[in-house]
Amino acid sequence: MLVKSIESFTQVNPDVLVVSLFENSYTHIDFVNKHVVDTKDFDGKYNTTYLLSTLGQFDIAKILVLGCGKKEEFSENKARVVIAKAVKTLAALKMKKVAFDLDFGFDYGKFGTIGAYIGNYSFDKYKNKKNERVEEVYFTKVCPCQIEEGELIAKAMNFARDLANEPAQYATPQKLAEIALSLDGVETKVYDVEEIKAMKMGAYLAVGQGSANPPKFIHMKYSAPNAKKRIAIIGKGICFDSGGLDIKPAASMLTMKDDMAGAACVLGIMSVIKKLNPEVEVHGIIAACENMPSGTAYKPGDILTAKNGKTIEVDNTDAEGRLTLADALCYASELGVDEIIDIATLTGACSVAFGAVCAGILGNCDELVRNVKDAAFEIGEKYWELPTYEEYKNGLKSEVADMRNTGGRSGGASSAGLFLKEFVSNAKWAHIDIAGVAFLDAPLNEFIKGSTGSGVRALINYICK
Repeated sequence: MLVKSIESFTQVNPDVLVVSLFENSYTHIDFVNKHVVDTKDFDGKYNTTYLLSTLGQFDIAKILVLGCGKKEEFSENKARVVIAKAVKTLAALKMKKVAFDLDFGFDYGKFGTIGAYIGNYSFDKYKNKKNERVEEVYFTKVCPCQIEEGELIAKAMNFARDLANEPAQYATPQKLAEIALSLDGVETKVYDVEEIKAMKMGAYLAVGQGSANPPKFIHMKYSAPNAKKRIAIIGKGICFDSGGLDIKPAASMLTMKDDMAGAACVLGIMSVIKKLNPEVEVHGIIAACENMPSGTAYKPGDILTAKNGKTIEVDNTDAEGRLTLADALCYASELGVDEIIDIATLTGACSVAFGAVCAGILGNCDELVRNVKDAAFEIGEKYWELPTYEEYKNGLKSEVADMRNTGGRSGGASSAGLFLKEFVSNAKWAHIDIAGVAFLDAPLNEFIKGSTGSGVRALINYICK
């Protein structure tokens, strides 16, 4: 899709012109005011649309009026949502060239571009008949640099969405490794099974040992001259989660191709990191594997030894993500970075608590947690802090090892976070649980069903700040 800034919509002869209307207000186009506002056909309520055919009485054949709600409540993030709605609506109407002439009172180029890409997205790679899409989007009087920044973020999101929407037969640990090795502007090292064994990652190896597809440990590095900070971002990379020998019900297994949404997020970020050019050294880390049942699968009751020497009793093989992250956190801690941020579809408990509306976050540094949370909110992702009271660790106690890998049903998101904390040293750390927001069972706000690219916007915004 082409997205470009122009001075006037008359330059491009679009199929449709999109204008904004706030409640109890007028647009800046008299024709729309006369035929829509004065007739009270449309009141401009937030995230609604009205399609007007001009019948040859205006320069453009069709005008889409975009309801923006109360002007005093409008924001950049609401601009993103309404533009996504407009593009989605117009794609369905088979409009190919769209011009936006919006009177928001601020430069909407960045957020508008992100919205346009979200609204135009669909995963139809495996369909013979492709879905309709808008091909050209023009925004009047916005800064081209804002569009460029928005495009990088949007393309990283779509990169992550495509990867998490792929079936597990495609997005294997080997495929994630190949993708990482192909990225421009980053140094990538992929470790195979024997190298992983040599690093003593016993928890991670156990999860992957039941699959015919061997695990791949991926370390990507973006180097910035005179870096002001060193950050490691870790994405949970369970390419398919059957639950292992504690196998999931069939209905729960159906979308488990998305259990690598954290890894997809990290790969999406690293795919554009060179062009973003932050003054930060960034390490992207993924412990990729599949959690499968077989004669070689790890078993309930097994005792695993993580990279830092701590032992873990396997209470449930379906609590596998934290085992892979444990060794990845140990690895990141040894890099000497200032901050570690992991992002994972970790617990059903977080999904139950927050639904598909927001992700959970916790960590060992209040300032880091607050800054990541604020960076997410600024660009349209919602995070809410999970409690980390010591009592949540009680369920992790084991009679035969240093800890168990589950802490019971109650407070599961917090106990899982406290489990991960045991494997972090020498760095500030934040954990983001995206279990409820990474993959939608039904459309929500500007997103369609499927992967949302959760975490990409938030972490890019944080890194670049």
